[in-house]
Formats: sequence, C-alpha cells, structure tokens
Amino acid sequence: MAPQLAGRARPTKPKKPQRTNKRKRDDVDVEALESAVSELDPKATYTTFTDLPLSEPTREGLKSAHFTTLTDIQARAVPLALKGRDVLGAAKTGSGKTLAFLIPVLENLYRAQCIGGDAGLGAMVISPTRELAIQIFEVLRTIGRKGHLFAAGLVIGGKSLREEQDALARMNIVVCTPGRILQHLSQTAAFNVDNLRMLVLDEADRILDMGFSRDLDAIIEYLPTDRQTLLFSATQTKKVGDLARLSLRDPEYVSVHEAATAATPATLQQNYVLTPIPEKLDTLWSFITSSKKSKILVFLSSGKQVRFVYEAFRHMQPGIPLLHLHGRQKQTARLDITDRFRRAQHSCLFATDVVARGIDFPAVDWVVQVDCPEDADTYIHRVGRTARYEREGRAVLFLDPSEEEGMLKRLEQKRVPIERISVRGKKQISVKKQVQSMCFQDPQLKYLGQKAFASYTRSLHVQKDREVFDLQKYDLEGFAASLGLPGAPRIKFLRADAEEVKRRKNAPRMGPEVDDDVSADSDDEEGEMGVERAKLDKKNGVRTKYDRMFERKNQDVLAEHYAKMVKTDGDAGGEDVDMSRLDGEQAVDDDLFDVKRRIPAGEGSPVPSLSDIDDADEASVTGDPATGTSRTVHLAGAKDPLIIDSKRREKLLKSKKKLLKHKAKGSRVVFDDEGMPHQVYEMQDDEAFRSKGAAEEQRRQYVDAEAERVREQDGRDKVLAKEKKREKREKRKERERAAEEEDGVEKGEDDGTGVGLVGGEDAMANFLADAQASGSDLEEEADVEVEEQPPKKQKKWFQKDVRRDSDDEVGVGKEIGTFDELEAEAARLLG
Repeated sequence: MAPQLAGRARPTKPKKPQRTNKRKRDDVDVEALESAVSELDPKATYTTFTDLPLSEPTREGLKSAHFTTLTDIQARAVPLALKGRDVLGAAKTGSGKTLAFLIPVLENLYRAQCIGGDAGLGAMVISPTRELAIQIFEVLRTIGRKGHLFAAGLVIGGKSLREEQDALARMNIVVCTPGRILQHLSQTAAFNVDNLRMLVLDEADRILDMGFSRDLDAIIEYLPTDRQTLLFSATQTKKVGDLARLSLRDPEYVSVHEAATAATPATLQQNYVLTPIPEKLDTLWSFITSSKKSKILVFLSSGKQVRFVYEAFRHMQPGIPLLHLHGRQKQTARLDITDRFRRAQHSCLFATDVVARGIDFPAVDWVVQVDCPEDADTYIHRVGRTARYEREGRAVLFLDPSEEEGMLKRLEQKRVPIERISVRGKKQISVKKQVQSMCFQDPQLKYLGQKAFASYTRSLHVQKDREVFDLQKYDLEGFAASLGLPGAPRIKFLRADAEEVKRRKNAPRMGPEVDDDVSADSDDEEGEMGVERAKLDKKNGVRTKYDRMFERKNQDVLAEHYAKMVKTDGDAGGEDVDMSRLDGEQAVDDDLFDVKRRIPAGEGSPVPSLSDIDDADEASVTGDPATGTSRTVHLAGAKDPLIIDSKRREKLLKSKKKLLKHKAKGSRVVFDDEGMPHQVYEMQDDEAFRSKGAAEEQRRQYVDAEAERVREQDGRDKVLAKEKKREKREKRKERERAAEEEDGVEKGEDDGTGVGLVGGEDAMANFLADAQASGSDLEEEADVEVEEQPPKKQKKWFQKDVRRDSDDEVGVGKEIGTFDELEAEAARLLG
C-alpha cells in the first residue's frame, strides 16, 4: 500500500543535521601558526597569499573570492600587521587596501581564539561613510564565511538602535561609523571594549580631519591603550599630533607609491576644461548626451545642487539612466541607488563627496567633477572611483578661470598629472532657455534652483584656500541665470565690511529703507515688491479689499523662507555680485543668540489718548507728545507701568486681550448669603477650631453626619425611582387599552385548536394580545425599566413604502394568508 502524502506533493530534500560549532577551535594547531608568524620576515618579498602563514578558513575564503596575488600594499602591510605592529598604510586608490587590514584582523583574532560573546570585542573597523562601512563588511563576510566563527556586525546610522544594542554584546568584530559607535559607547551598558585588540581606521586622513576629530577623540578615551592600530588611506597623514592622539607605538609607515612619479594610477587619463560657472550646465549636458554608452560619475559640491541638476536633466531626458545620491537621503534609498549604479552598464550618477572615498563602483568610465574640489586630496579620492585594479579610466575637471592657477599649483604639489582640453563649440548645446522655461512653469523646480545657488555660494564662501576660491571673481549673476532664475537670490552670509554691518545692526528701525531710484511701476515676478510698496503706501491710510488680495500668498509654494530668497528692486542693484546690501531685518548673523533691540517711535507719532484704553478712568499716560519721546502708561491692576516707545506698542493699547497679559492675575472668590465675597479656601482660626473639641472627635462627628445625610438621600432616591417606574407602567397599560378599544378587539376563549376564528373572533389577534400581556407581566415582576418609545413618524409623500427587514423579522405589517404561515409565525414567537 502506497504511503499517503500530506502537504507538499513533491518529496522535499532531506535536511542535513546542523552541527553545533565549538567556540574554541581545538582542531587548530595555534602554536604552529604562532611559530610561523614569528619566523615571518616583513622585509621579504611575497607574491601570493599562499606565501603567508594564513589559517585554512582564511585561505578558503580568499580562494572562493578569487584573490590569489598580493598587491604592493598587501605584500608590505600584511606581514607587519600579522606580527602585531602598528601600520600607517598609504597607497593609490583601487590598490587593495581593504584586504590589507581585514586579513590581519581575521588572523590575529583567530590565533588568539577571540570567539564568542564571552571573549568580548576583539577588533573595531571605523570608516567615515555608511556606504564604505557596508562595503568593508561585505568583503569581511566574503573572506570569513569559509570556516571562521567570529560574530561580526555592522553598526551605522539609519538602522534600529535597539537591535544594535542587543547584538553588540555578542560581537567580536564590528564595522562602524564614528558617530554611531560613539553613541553606543556612551549609551549601551552591555557594550564592553576592555578586551579590544585591534583598531582599524579606513580613510584615516578623513577621520582625523576636523569633521570627525571630536568624535574620534571621544572614542579613543573608551578604548584600551595596549592595542594594535592600523591606519590606511590613499592620502595618509604624517602629522605628529594625529599620531600622538591615537597612542601609536613605534608605527611602521608603508607607502608603496611614494617614489612613483604620479599619485594617481598610471591607467587614469586626467584632463581639465576651462568653463565659467554660467556655462557649467551647458557643458555637462553636452558631455552626457555625447557619452550615452558610458558609465559616468558626476561630483557636485552640495546635495541641493545634486537634486536640482538631477530634476532638471531628468525632465529634459538625455537618453541615459540618471541617478542621484547625497547625504540627506534615507539609508534604504542610498543603498538602493548604489546597488543600481553598481549593476548598471550605462548610467549617470550625480553625487556629493559621500561616495568620493573608498567606494568600489565597477567599470566606471568617466569621473566628471563639475565643482572644483576643496583640495588636491579630495581630487585624488574623487578620480579614484575609476581606473581601479589596473583598469583604464578617464577624469574631467571643470575649472572656472579664477580657479585655474591656484588649483593647478595644488595638483602639481601632489604629483597629479593633468592636461587641459577644450570644448568644441559646434558640439556644445545650450540648455539655458530650456531650464528657464521649466523653472517658469514649475515653481518647485525654481525653488530647488534657488537653494542650489545658495548652497553653491556657501560652499565657495567657507573654503579655506582663498587663493583658489575668491568669491568676488565669480559671475554669480550669470550662474543664477544658467539655473533658470530671473536674478541672483539673496544670500544672508554675504555682507559688506564689518563697519557697515555694525552700523546697520545698531541703527534704529525708523522704517524700511527705500532707495530713491526705485521705480514705481516695476513689476516683480513673485509680487514681493508690490506687497512692500502697498505696505508703504497704505501704512497711514485705509486698506481696501484689493490691498488684502495682493498681499495673499500661496503658503505651499511661496512660503516665507521662499520669499526671503527672492531679490527685489529695493535691494542692491543687479550688477553687484556680492549682494551685500540687505535690509536690517535680513542681515542675520550666524550666532546662536541675538540681541533684541528696542524700537524707538518716530517723531510725530500720535500719543495714545485715554479714550484708546478701555480702562480710561483707571489709567494715566505720561510723556511729551510734541517731542515724540517714550511714554509711560499706568494701567490699573498692572504691577509695572507700560512703556510706549513704538507704533507697535501703541497698537497694543487698543487690544484688551493683549493688555490683560500685562495686568496681574485676579483671584477667585465666592459670595455668602449676605453677598459678601470670600476666598474659595479660608483657613480657620486655631483657637476657634480647638474650642469645638479634639480633632479626632470633630472628624468622627463629621463622618457620622455625612453618613446620615447620604442614607436619607438614598431613601428619597429609591422612593422617587419606584414612583417613576409605577407611572411608566400605568402609561403603558393605558396605551394598550386604548389600542384594543380602537381596533375593536375583545378577548375570548380558545376552542382548543389555537387557530382560526372562535366565536367570530380573530385567533391570531388574541394570541398576539396574550403574548404582549405576558411580556408586560414579566417586566413588572422583574422591575425592568423600559424607555418610552417615541411615536413613529408619518411617511412623507416622496418616501417609498418599503418594508424593512427588521419588520419582517418581528412580524409587524406582515400579512398571513395560509394556515402554514400562521403556524410558523406562532412557533417563531413562542421561541
């Protein structure tokens, strides 16, 4: 007999019994590995991984990932790291620095048998960006999955903090970013780093930079000093202060390409193009449309520029898939975009410097730097995204004429060979009109353009190298026009000299400053100038409905922060590129706190009369109305007098609601039988209280009196409830008798059959009357309170005569024609 199968129709593959791995690798000869490592000569030449004393799991992992030959940095750094030395590794981009520190991490912890949660954290790898941390973790998993039993984890921002806290106590190797690991070190109680053996800093010069210096110093305070430290970067630091901060012990500096003629790979072709900033978008568009069958990585200086260029080019459809990446995106979106660009054959990615370091994008053909990098090191890291692992690649740098001399000098000092090329005029396409048309039709795109302009200008303003970045030499008006804007937006951080700023800050605000040459009929695209002019003209006059209509704003698009960026005719002239002349209201400092200024009233300001104040008989005004000096108003009920020194304060006198804020708060009182006010809670005199007896005796008397009062009230409530029930029963019986008399139904005796007519009487009517009477008797016995049903409303002429389902269920209005129907209805009513 064939066996019967339940569930799946096909037989499944039997599962292999899962073997539990031991924490301690007893089957490994650790002493043999230790002796082999001690005999290792760091100065010898090694070509393959088999030449090194590596464990079998590491060899299998490297073999499965097809890593066989050592690169230059690996051949020199790995032997030193295996012997426990501190290493400063410097090599060109794409030369295999990741394996140079991951292999020593696995091997040193393997020989020390640092396995399991009881062993604690053995190694910490810190990277500056999330994308680079994820990439390092993937490489660690690839080479460590063939037999290593370490618990490794990825700790970066954008993930659940609770899940990371639960897993950190069991980790042996952690790959992290500085901010997130510092958060766990200060907040996660179960995270113990006392047994840390190795600390690795990838892109060490960036982590030691000002951006992460404070976080790194705090992290070092938690870590033990007797550890091994490895630092790797394409542009390694040699500052004594940086090395002292990390407590390095006799570090070995390994720079395999220090004697090379160029700091970049030899297979990388590097060029630059002289492009004024108003022509950058035209040149970029022309380049993308002519390289549709390529994989392009475009670097911009800020995330807002990335968004604007991506949205503008996406609408114009260049014929190549477009992607954009910046630091303000969510972590899931960033991972999805980087994965799509890795798998793409032809694509263009607009990105910031968040992917400028360490990220391995395969087969990138072009690296285009639209905005000049801040220094030569950033340039080296950017162009390192192409020409990796001895592949060929090309890089193009867009330079403004004012940046050429200074930037070329910096690149020459770093041994970066670069050659100038020119753009063919016939091949270049201008997209300025298209962008202007799109911004005119789409206010959101125009707003993105304004933010992109502001962020790019700020990036130039904060640069330290003034020899390269001189903000006064840029054509900002032309750049704004190339972004589709009618004029350069306001820039708050661009101001005049310090004396002018100080004068404007201390000047009294007597009224808005208006230039004499402002045209009365000038029209602004967004209506801002019209609003300001209307305010000036109607300040002392009557505001009509048309004035209010022109002052309305679309809060979704033209919000207040949007209006502040729109340059009007009342501001500085269009030819002044520094845009330093701003109103006193707009000249905002970057300080955390601001000084609140008192606004003196202008001469000739009307003094508020006592008739303007509601409590005229209880207020007084002092001051000199002729000179227009500040006045003092004494309000009834106010603790301090009210100082009137501006028109805004004068308007306050006309609002009773605002004046209440300056008056003292009243107290609540109750009135006795004689109409005398008393406080809600009044303390009794001690002597009068003691004269009534002891406190315990007074408490007992009060409790007894209240209990008696409650009993009396309860008895009255019960009598009242019985009376209400009796009245309801009487009313119900009266309604029943009236209904019987109206229908002419009289009760009779049943003939034994219970159906049909008995003595000329309707048996069904008798049955229903008996059922209702028995139900009323049960209600009386149980003392059930029944709410009086409201009378049924009469149907209107337009309402349909449709019976409800509930009526059919209870038999109301249902006509019984046969004996079977009558019998069924009687059985249903009897339950």
